Amino acid sequence: MGKKAIKYSEAVGELNAILEDLESEKIDVDELSEKVKRAVELIKLCREKIETTELEVRKIVKEFDKNSDNTEENR
Repeated sequence: MGKKAIKYSEAVGELNAILEDLESEKIDVDELSEKVKRAVELIKLCREKIETTELEVRKIVKEFDKNSDNTEENR
């Protein structure tokens, strides 16, 4: 199965659906195992997206601060 890019909001939505299924207690054992495996995959994906976004934001802010300092020095 090829990995399809999934958006953060889609992953969270799928996690919420899995949580609802788990809370309903109407899942058989085989399905439970698959749902938990998928939830773990989605949580990892969300963490990676958050970490990547955090790094990108820090880089942007650092660049902004650098440019702001240069602009102030030229005044």
